[in-house]
Amino acid sequence: MDAWKLYLNVIYLFIYLFIFIGGVCIAQSLKIPREPKPGEFDKIIQRLMETSNARGVIMFANEDDIRSVLDAAKKNNQTGHFLWVGSDSWGSKIAPVFQQEKVAEGAVTILPKRASIDGLEKIGRDSSYEQEGKVQFVIDAVYSMAHALHNMHKEHCPGYVGLCARMSNIDGKELLHNIRSVNFNGSAGTPVIFNENGDAPGRYDIFQYQSTNRSTTEYKIIGHWTDQLHLNMNEMHWTTGDSSIPASVCSVPCKPGERKKTVKGVPCCWHCERCEGYHYQVDEFSCELCPYDQRPNENRTTCQPIPIIKLEWHSPWAVVPVFISMLGIIGTTFVIVTFVKYNDTPIVRASGRELSYVLLTGIFLCYAITFLMIAAPDTAVCSFRRIFLGLGMCFSYAALLTKTNRIHRIFEQGKKSVTAPKFISPASQLVITFSLISFQLLGVLIWFAVDPPHIIVDYGEQRTPDPQNARGVLKCDISDLSLICSLGYSILLMVTCTVYAIKTRGVPETFNEAKPIGFTMYTTCIIWLAFIPIFFGTAQSAERMYIQTTTLTISMSLSASVSLGMLYLPKVYIIIFHPEQNVQKRKRSFKAVVTAATMSSKLTQKGNDRPNGEVKTELCESLETNSKYLVFTIHSKFSNSTKNHLHIFFY
Repeated sequence: MDAWKLYLNVIYLFIYLFIFIGGVCIAQSLKIPREPKPGEFDKIIQRLMETSNARGVIMFANEDDIRSVLDAAKKNNQTGHFLWVGSDSWGSKIAPVFQQEKVAEGAVTILPKRASIDGLEKIGRDSSYEQEGKVQFVIDAVYSMAHALHNMHKEHCPGYVGLCARMSNIDGKELLHNIRSVNFNGSAGTPVIFNENGDAPGRYDIFQYQSTNRSTTEYKIIGHWTDQLHLNMNEMHWTTGDSSIPASVCSVPCKPGERKKTVKGVPCCWHCERCEGYHYQVDEFSCELCPYDQRPNENRTTCQPIPIIKLEWHSPWAVVPVFISMLGIIGTTFVIVTFVKYNDTPIVRASGRELSYVLLTGIFLCYAITFLMIAAPDTAVCSFRRIFLGLGMCFSYAALLTKTNRIHRIFEQGKKSVTAPKFISPASQLVITFSLISFQLLGVLIWFAVDPPHIIVDYGEQRTPDPQNARGVLKCDISDLSLICSLGYSILLMVTCTVYAIKTRGVPETFNEAKPIGFTMYTTCIIWLAFIPIFFGTAQSAERMYIQTTTLTISMSLSASVSLGMLYLPKVYIIIFHPEQNVQKRKRSFKAVVTAATMSSKLTQKGNDRPNGEVKTELCESLETNSKYLVFTIHSKFSNSTKNHLHIFFY
């Protein structure tokens, strides 16, 4: 048992020297049981394969165990994988590699340097006797003891034959000191000396088990150790056929962008983990997160600025809204030019010229905002966006609201009296319209004061899981909430206008554009109801900037197109293609208008109350202060055989 412990201590000392002095790392340290069970050596090979890149195996084992390990490697199909290094217990012996030549090929072993000593007794002339290589060391050991005792005798018993009293009781430490102090030529002609630790200088021959040209294997000396290593690299042969030394590492070096996750207790073994997401490799053991405005480069060894993008004019997301906007601007300009050219014709005058020009201005601004929304953001562009984003809609729906409110008030007043309601003149209508618009402008001014416009780079909008696709978005500092607040007042005007359009839906078809305004507002509400889920539903999309900008601009252009198409294109069509319908009518008073409206309402109600009677009213002119005449045709049927027709003209 003591010998076994001594052997283990020698192994541990070797490992210590190997690691801390030789700079070699031990990936695994496995023990071979003294009484191995069946399959034990297979488990050893399987354990070694857990660190498959560590191919070098140094064995301190007896001949039988060496043979068993080689056999297990062969059975597990690992022939040629391991690079065996054997101690002097393997040396140049045939027994460990018998019938294991292929798996043992390339093994490097050592033996203490030795020489045959002349003058030993010969066994016989034809005998195959070969002198044991350790004879030299036995002879030198005996002579070391003799030299030590001789030196002690000269020191303690000078001139005395035999042992003197001083040497009759020798201290072991004193004898050891004298042994370590000897210095003589040994039996092989080499110096016999010991160092301060009592060790003789190492002298080893280094062998490699190689295949020869005759397809046999044998041990070949490839170098020696005498105070230092002398190795002939050209004499070394490997199973791969390459003269370079095969690599044996526990773990291969990590690639750029990968950090080492070391295995506890084994500094030369690690797992390579890639720096994920927006992390980059700081050193070989750690990854860190890049600054928010940067991303890791392609091999994740450093950080680089995230590219900054904006909506480009040539982008499909911009081409479509710009095309629609340009068509709208051309159409709006054509209507304005036509109205200005035919400014004094009945149709233009009957449509309420003042509010028409306000409404057309709003339609034009709704189209023009597309260019501001797509333009490259800077402080000036951001300022104009704030001003004109909701202003076009505000112009449009303030004018329409004033119109529908006027119609509603006139007919409500007509039910009560023939007195004209207040504030229905063109000047009053303009004052009301611009008063409504002033609230929008006041809100914008407050917005400017509280939060001056500026540009930002939003790195969160397109911060994709793959950093290579990450982009910073150059944009105006307008949040979704601010955007909705800017449009909110215009949407309120739109909803209110729609309510009045519903209230005046019973007005005769040709009377003061009531029905076209109603259809315009219903369609506009549908457009903006579709806009809201699209705009906010894409808030988390990587294409958010493109989708929201395109949706907003197209929605504004479509709402402007509805107003332009339903309210003004029919008038332009009559002005240009049917000028005969654009004629002057005779003038009538407001009193007549109100009376007609009241009578129309009452006659319609009475006709409905009479089972044998029918009352039909036809309103044939617009209710405007510059309209010329109003005609009611009343058909009354009081019996099956009698019909009366009453035509009332108001001048």
